[in-house]
Amino acid sequence: MTLDTLALPRFDMLTHEQCERLHRSSLEILRRTGVRVYHDEALELLRQSEAAMIEGNRVRFQPGLVDWAIAQAPSRIPLCRRGSDEVITPLESRVVSFGTGSDCLTYLDPRTGERRPFVSADLVVCYHVVDALPELQFCMSMGVPSDLGPNPYRHQFALMLEHTTKPVVFVCDDRLDCEAIVAMAAAAAGGLEKLRLNPSLLLYTEPSSPLRHSETAVGKLLYMAEQGLPMVHSPAPVQGGTAPVTLGGALAMANAEILSGLVIHQLKRAGAPMVYGSGMHHLDMKTTISLYTCPEFVLARVAVAEMGRFYGMPTWGYAGDANSCVLDEQAAAEATFSIMAALLAGNNLTHDIGYLESGKTSSPELVVLCDEIISMLRRFMRGISLDETSMAMEVIHQVGPNNDYLSTDHTLEHFRRLWRPALFSRLGGEEWELAGGKPLGEHLRERTVAIMEQHRPEPLPDNVSAEIDYILRSEGD
Repeated sequence: MTLDTLALPRFDMLTHEQCERLHRSSLEILRRTGVRVYHDEALELLRQSEAAMIEGNRVRFQPGLVDWAIAQAPSRIPLCRRGSDEVITPLESRVVSFGTGSDCLTYLDPRTGERRPFVSADLVVCYHVVDALPELQFCMSMGVPSDLGPNPYRHQFALMLEHTTKPVVFVCDDRLDCEAIVAMAAAAAGGLEKLRLNPSLLLYTEPSSPLRHSETAVGKLLYMAEQGLPMVHSPAPVQGGTAPVTLGGALAMANAEILSGLVIHQLKRAGAPMVYGSGMHHLDMKTTISLYTCPEFVLARVAVAEMGRFYGMPTWGYAGDANSCVLDEQAAAEATFSIMAALLAGNNLTHDIGYLESGKTSSPELVVLCDEIISMLRRFMRGISLDETSMAMEVIHQVGPNNDYLSTDHTLEHFRRLWRPALFSRLGGEEWELAGGKPLGEHLRERTVAIMEQHRPEPLPDNVSAEIDYILRSEGD
């Protein structure tokens, strides 16, 4: 099938000239206003570049240094299945991969409907859900367990490593956490060199808006660059709070934060893999809540995808999230809106599937619902074939004006290509009532609980489990 016979849904928002305008605006912010960098090694790398002006910890950048860093960053990052060279999350072009979000405090329990703090056992069954669902390509921590102490990040990662074979996007506190987490991933990969070749993890860290790079964030950034392992350094400016309230100004500022982080990253190790991304939200002035899925939030995601492609870098996205506090009609509508936008825009690494309450609550039921929505919308994105077989001219001629297509070989050969739901009902009213008359919510809860109780991921080898246990016991040494 050739491209000229394939009609695909397309969506583009920014022209090349508009991308250039945003880029020039960010270069002007970096040249004139600059950023603050609270890390001595990073400041020394910038001094040695001789293309930055440094006053204390305030750094201003010559445009050429930024352009150099952009040119070094790779355009493709493969994320692999645990202990394998199988790429299941290819970060490139317009390929969209979906995964969960990180570190919610509240768990919406599908068994009881209760909203409560996470515990580590909740994380385990949530990771089983991620591992089982075909439309999710990576896993994030989903919740902060209340039973693992003040620094749960290493233990979260160990649980993800044990309970899913899919790539893990992780968050952590500091460089020491990074070192321990990379050591665990290396044990599962068969060594650090194999992990670099077949990366199965990616660090998510953030600058501090407006225009600051903290000591801990930069420490993690430098470590991942040093190891040649992938990461995203994604600002989360709040429009009207820590960024201009207008989308244009917030985009320009966030882009300056990304690019200044990229400069530091590439000065440490040119060619080290980094994903381009920002998580702009806006402050609802009535509730003071930093909102997730809303028109402005989704527009910002589209702009991030297009600016990332403008720079030739893989991109970071958000989808499958909602401002609703429960899994209701609002949550389904908002999740569908954001997933459709992510697929149309081509955000590569798209996280936060299952978020409720503007990022405070995680719902495995919403994760399962989003898996169905993603499957449906991926079929939409495959478009319409206009090749000779699909046009069916001979079949139309053979059937003629008086017969039907139900008994033709053409129908038998091709009807299975039509999308079929795994969760949504297509029964008529009487059949639906005879089948029990259950609404979608009941089916969704039953399926989610069944996955939690029945799915078992491929276990880690005993020697890898022992090495991970040793790393966790060494915490604080």
